[in-house]
Amino acid sequence: MDLSELRVQIDAIDEQIVTLINKRYGLVHEVGKWKNSNSHEIYVPEREKALLERLGKLNKGPLPNITLRAIYREIMSGALALEYPLAIAYLGPENTFTYQAAVSKFGKSVKYTPKNSIAEVFEDVEKGVVPYGVVPIENSTEGAVTYTLDMFANSNCSICAEINLPIHHFLMSQGTAEDIEVIYSHPQGIAQCRAFLHKNYPLIRLVEVRSTAEAAKRAASEEGAAAIASEMAAETYQLNVLDKNIEDRSNNNTRFFIISKQQPKVTGDDKTSLMFIVKDKVGALYECLSYFDKEAISLTMIESRPSKNKEGEYLFFVDFHGHSKDEVTEKVLGDLKESCIFVKILGSYPSGKFKE
Repeated sequence: MDLSELRVQIDAIDEQIVTLINKRYGLVHEVGKWKNSNSHEIYVPEREKALLERLGKLNKGPLPNITLRAIYREIMSGALALEYPLAIAYLGPENTFTYQAAVSKFGKSVKYTPKNSIAEVFEDVEKGVVPYGVVPIENSTEGAVTYTLDMFANSNCSICAEINLPIHHFLMSQGTAEDIEVIYSHPQGIAQCRAFLHKNYPLIRLVEVRSTAEAAKRAASEEGAAAIASEMAAETYQLNVLDKNIEDRSNNNTRFFIISKQQPKVTGDDKTSLMFIVKDKVGALYECLSYFDKEAISLTMIESRPSKNKEGEYLFFVDFHGHSKDEVTEKVLGDLKESCIFVKILGSYPSGKFKE
């Protein structure tokens, strides 16, 4: 076939795709009406996980699964907007990595509400101003985001999903590398690029700002200023990319939580986050962790924070594979409650990783 014949076939397939997508949206609209009538959650993480896993199994190529998921992410985003005018709070402003994480999960059709702090995201979700919020929890280079952990101690918000986002930092400016007198970035951005900065800009002043997006905005308005931020920020503020992927670790990744007031059902590929305070006795933490070991439950994160209630008392945060409704998990939770003075389940949610 020549080029014109191939294009005729592509056009015919596009017509079918448009027709089928609109047919799908018609059914989605009916689902939305049912959910509203039955006070059902609009966004269902476990359904999303099952759908994307199923599509991956159906896919015979040559389209990669990661591309297929991205396409369906936008299809589902439009469906969410059609069902309900969904709003998502996130640690802003726009073009931060938290914003990118939110879009990677909810797509571009829903409404995004930037907040000035993690506390404001929690507050809006707790008050019902928005049904969902997106906050950073852990970076593979710098570890846990302690402020997010602290917020969970006194919040009624639950974790309903997680997002794993590869983080790539770009050095950007109006001018050239030789013009740089100051480099702006979020503290995490600077920390994740320490080796690069020490090697290439050891004498340049580093200034911490509230977000990488703010850093890019300053670089766009100040002569001699540069920023460490995302490629999206460089495009938005029309800055020259002087160097790309400058993070010290090539596998730099940040995990984000979606917080809400809902609790997803068991999917078979779940994670649970909880916090606890051990009794004041020798070997108390070892005893608590041994419960997970006895049931062969894999821990994926453990962090500690001062409880702020009593000197020398600590809150321990644990993530592990499994759902709080699993029989084996319920046994461990029962043992923990016997051994601790405080136990709080922060949420059970579908794992953010997909089987390829």
